[in-house]
Amino acid sequence: QVQLVESGGGLVQAGGSLRLSCVASGRTFSSYTMGWFRQAPGKEREFVTLINRSTGSTYYADSVKGRFTISRDNAKNTVYLQMNSLKPEDTAVYYCAADRTVLTSQHASRYAYWGQGTQVTVSS
Repeated sequence: QVQLVESGGGLVQAGGSLRLSCVASGRTFSSYTMGWFRQAPGKEREFVTLINRSTGSTYYADSVKGRFTISRDNAKNTVYLQMNSLKPEDTAVYYCAADRTVLTSQHASRYAYWGQGTQVTVSS
């Protein structure tokens, strides 16, 4: 079992930056692929980015490529999402997800563990 706790969300003006953090419980954090997903009101949950558990390779949705950066600190059991040049359309609840079997999947259904989410609101 893995418990995930996100933090760092908030209200920011367009063009601003936020850094989200997700702390995982347990001693095998490095064996999990970690992903960030988001869900806006009335929309389905969508993939944002992931960092591979074995190679550390990263993958991004086209909508955030060049603006968002995912990283992980295995010593701190933490994954980060640095969000720059934020746009109003980035407004959503952001969720951290983890799975030991996933390598590069961008499908939310493949991830076994989820955090409670943190709200990000970007004003225009």
